[in-house]
Amino acid sequence: MSKHKETPQVSTAGGFVAGALAACGAVTFTNPIELIKTRMQLQGELTKVDKNAVKIYKNPFQAFGVIYKNEGLRGLQKGLVAGYFYQIGLNGCRFGFYEPARYNLTKLFNPTALKEGEKAPQSLGINVAAGFISGTAGATIANPLFLVKTRMQSYSAVKNASGQSVAVGQQTFYRSPFEGLKKIFKAEGIKGLFRGVDAAILRTGAGSSTQLPSYFYAKSLVIDNHIVAEDSILVHLIASSVAGLAVAVMMNPWDVVLTRVYNQKGDLYSGVGDCIVKTVKTEGITAFYKGFWAQLFRIGPHSILSLMFMEQSVKLVAQLESYL
Repeated sequence: MSKHKETPQVSTAGGFVAGALAACGAVTFTNPIELIKTRMQLQGELTKVDKNAVKIYKNPFQAFGVIYKNEGLRGLQKGLVAGYFYQIGLNGCRFGFYEPARYNLTKLFNPTALKEGEKAPQSLGINVAAGFISGTAGATIANPLFLVKTRMQSYSAVKNASGQSVAVGQQTFYRSPFEGLKKIFKAEGIKGLFRGVDAAILRTGAGSSTQLPSYFYAKSLVIDNHIVAEDSILVHLIASSVAGLAVAVMMNPWDVVLTRVYNQKGDLYSGVGDCIVKTVKTEGITAFYKGFWAQLFRIGPHSILSLMFMEQSVKLVAQLESYL
């Protein structure tokens, strides 16, 4: 097995900063498809499947056109500011805590594998556990912003040329993320801000335990088998694409549940289990893959962009830390 370049080591705080920068860069480009995914997941909520029913959003490309035509570019970027703050909390933790979690898990379960001054060796089981730990920490911290972002993205007061509303799901209007947080806290307290945190942990845990291990495994596989040059950008592109597909498959069912629990005003579901039961009973098991293509189009580019940005932001943070 060939020895390839290691990602520069940074402190836990440095990893948090690098992860936050990378994720914010990525979400700037992927927020519109996140909005489309949210609306497609809410479409037909708790409604018996009717093949003849007219759908507002038929596929990601048609949905993009509908939203742009009726709400403009601003409509496609609804929830972007909330998305930035959410990404800072979520991915700052996911990337920042990932290596420390790997190190400490290795120290606990395989201490002889550690070498002073070096990262913990790659281990699929430990990588998955570290991804789950770092992801769930981020999901918990960032939960209030994801809740607000979901409601801001689902909201639409406009009608199309035929006079048909393009809104789906229950509608809640916030002028800004801060107004949303204030209103939720005033009406429901801390408990309201952490509505759906159990679903968020399951969703993000599934994604995190899949994304980073599959990315680094694919990256090592590409380099070790000399598929492309080690310093080629194609290495990161291929590894990120593999990671994106894996995450979309694993995370979409939990994402549907999370979106619906977040978007409700409190009278549809009593919790995650209730949402799962009602969704299956009314719409069937396939409902958990509503918005899958939008999810894939979102998570693929988001994984590619965030992980590619991560490579560069880690280098930048490592250089800054070397001067401090």
